[in-house]
Amino acid sequence: MIVVKREGVILETTNLDFENESVINPAVIVANGEIHMFYRAVKTGNISSIGYCRLENPLKVVYRAKKPILFPSLDYESHGIEDPRIVKIEDTYYMTYTAYDGDNTVGALATSKDLKHFTRSGIITAKISYSKFVELLKNDNNPHHNKYFRLFNQREIATNTGKPLYLLDKDLVMFPHKINGKFFFLHRIRPDIQFMAINKIDDLTPTFWKEYYSKFNKHIFFEPHYNHESSYIGAGCPPIKVDEGWLMIYHSVYDTTDGYVYSASVALLNKFNPSIEIARLPYPLLKPEKDYETKGIVNRVCFPTGAIIWEDRLYIYYGAADKCIACASVPVRDLIDELLNYTK
Repeated sequence: MIVVKREGVILETTNLDFENESVINPAVIVANGEIHMFYRAVKTGNISSIGYCRLENPLKVVYRAKKPILFPSLDYESHGIEDPRIVKIEDTYYMTYTAYDGDNTVGALATSKDLKHFTRSGIITAKISYSKFVELLKNDNNPHHNKYFRLFNQREIATNTGKPLYLLDKDLVMFPHKINGKFFFLHRIRPDIQFMAINKIDDLTPTFWKEYYSKFNKHIFFEPHYNHESSYIGAGCPPIKVDEGWLMIYHSVYDTTDGYVYSASVALLNKFNPSIEIARLPYPLLKPEKDYETKGIVNRVCFPTGAIIWEDRLYIYYGAADKCIACASVPVRDLIDELLNYTK
């Protein structure tokens, strides 16, 4: 088994109103030799916004903003902007996040040219009810879909007040390069990871989604396989391109008598067609062991959302026990060599 170095806690809460409950699940990107971190800042009442800090190396914060860079301002995100991920494609930064309105969790997008000013693109996942989802899946007529009908996905069409309720869709993550000329996204409807490939963001229309779910099986990207991911999985960090393919750090979940355990796991995907799995570690890369990972707002959580390569090491940033942000690292070459011991 590969040895991962725990670098410890990188960021904790402050007394500032917007981040006095927890700071977790950051997006991380290197630009102009500096590391930029956009993190989920949670205030009392579980309302999330996006905080910002800058690091001069993977472990040293040198600037931290006293106000959120993005905060809930629209109805679809009224109860929180959560779990950002960020990539740069050509001259634009794309930040995906989970928007929460108190009843629905959907995938949303904001873009920037300078990492300071962000423009919202709105919800880009499907605003679809569970019953409509089931209806469209029946067009695919594939028994593989039976697991999507389980209780964790089932919802009513609307609340008692008539507000529409959508199928829960989270963990929206972009690849940092176009693949075959297309934007390539991952998202998660439990228990698997799905993908979508589009020419432009405006392609994500109701017509697109109707066709997508009518042929849902072809969009299932990655499925649980080992015991540590037996409950469900979800996209984690934006995949990182290496000579051997794409390194994908994802979160894996299994159930115990004490509740779910969230770990960081890793796979290697084909460089030209990432839906082809080259290898996957049969054990979690990082599982909750330290006090800051096992005890918090939600116990036993390592939830990876950002990763960078810095001086030949892979640094993984993760929410620890839904309370703070921690980091772990591993030599890139060692990780790839270990993965290649488990090729498909």
